[in-house]
Amino acid sequence: MRVSPQGIHLVPVTPMVKKLLIVSLSSWFFLVMILQSYFLTQPLIYQWLGLVPDSLIRNFMLWQPLTYIFVHSTGIFHVAFNMLLLWWLGAELEMRWGGRMFLTYYLVCGVGAALLYLLSLFIYYLATGNYSPFLSPVVGASGSVFGLLLAYGILFGDRVFYLFMLFPMKAKYFVMILAAIELLTVMSSGVGGPVANLAHLGGLVSGFLFLWFWGRWKSRGRGASRGRQRRGPDLRLVVDNEKGRPQNGGPKYWN
Repeated sequence: MRVSPQGIHLVPVTPMVKKLLIVSLSSWFFLVMILQSYFLTQPLIYQWLGLVPDSLIRNFMLWQPLTYIFVHSTGIFHVAFNMLLLWWLGAELEMRWGGRMFLTYYLVCGVGAALLYLLSLFIYYLATGNYSPFLSPVVGASGSVFGLLLAYGILFGDRVFYLFMLFPMKAKYFVMILAAIELLTVMSSGVGGPVANLAHLGGLVSGFLFLWFWGRWKSRGRGASRGRQRRGPDLRLVVDNEKGRPQNGGPKYWN
C-alpha cells in the first residue's frame, strides 16, 4: 500500500512474496505461538531456529543464520511490521527483478545481517570482555526487510510517499533517516538492548554490497558482450527504471 497525493494504492501480493509470507507467518503461528508457548517448557524454537551466537559457534548450528529470518517474537507488532514491509516493498521489487532474484536478495540480506552481527559481537567481546550477548537469541526478518528498504530507496528513490500519512518524503531520504537512527541507537545503547539494531544495519550493508557486486558483474558482462570493458560498478544496471518497469503497474534480542 502506498499513500500518495492521488490516494491509497494497493500493492499486489506477488508469487514469491506470497510464499515468504506463508512460510514466515506459519512458522510464527504454529512453532512460536502454539508449540513453544503451550507445549514446550523451554524456548526451544528460539534456541534451535533463532540465531544464538554461542550455539552457532560451540554446537555448529550452521542453519541458524538462515532459519532465524523465519522466526519472530510473540509480539504481534514485531511480525506484523516485518510482514507488511515485506509485502509493500517486496512486491514492487519482485515485479522489477523477478522472483528468483528477489528471493536471492532477501535471503542474502538476512544471512549477511546475521554474519555482520556476529562479527560485531566478536569486536564487542574483544573490547569489553562481555560474553552475554552471545547467549541471547536473535529472531526476525528485519535484517532482510532493511535490505529491502535499501533497494527500494535506490530503485524508487525519488518516489514521494506520506510518512504516517501526513509528512511527504522521498524514499531515499527515508532510508537515510532510518540508517542514521539505527546507527545512533547502537552508539547510544550498544548491543545490550532488546532490539538487535546491529542486525538492521547489517541488512543495509549486506544489501548494498550485494547490489554493488551484482551491478559490477552485470556491468562486466555487458562490456564483454560489446567487445569492451565498462569501468567500475554500475548500480543503474540493478535499478534500470526504463527497462524493468513493473507489469500491470520472546527473545531478548529481536529485530
